[in-house]
Amino acid sequence: MRHKSALETELKLRIPATAPFRPLLEALGFREVSPMQPEQSVLWDRAGALRAAGSALRTRSYAGQARLTWKGPKVPDAILKIRPERETGIEDDAAMEAILDALGFQPVLRMEKRRAVWERADLEACLDETPFGCYLELEGDSQAIHAAMEALGLATDQAEPRSYPELYQAHGLS
Repeated sequence: MRHKSALETELKLRIPATAPFRPLLEALGFREVSPMQPEQSVLWDRAGALRAAGSALRTRSYAGQARLTWKGPKVPDAILKIRPERETGIEDDAAMEAILDALGFQPVLRMEKRRAVWERADLEACLDETPFGCYLELEGDSQAIHAAMEALGLATDQAEPRSYPELYQAHGLS
């Protein structure tokens, strides 16, 4: 896994379907590093304290790996989602859940989607299929994100400012 910055910069775009974007990403120099497969995520909180602070704590299982991620409050931006992020691997899911529980955290939202991950030197692209539609996430340097968005023929009005937890809740899937 490549090194990620402590400050995540990403853009989520609504797309009609994921399949048409596979050849477009390939033409832009991306290579598929993880084919489309299920991803399960759990959002954790302690009496709403993280949500109140604009932060999130997530465990995620994808492509044979489990990860723990903390996301801090969003940095204001007109289109991009920019926020501090720290992530580490989880060796034992059950032990991690027991630790979180012992610290007073409880699962507040379970999410499932299908995801394919594509990479090139300056960007990561994720094609996501959710119960409420398809999305393309671009993560990396803001200039590279904007250039890729333009090269893919996507417009800023396709940007989805809400996080996946917010979208799950908006669609009554919480």
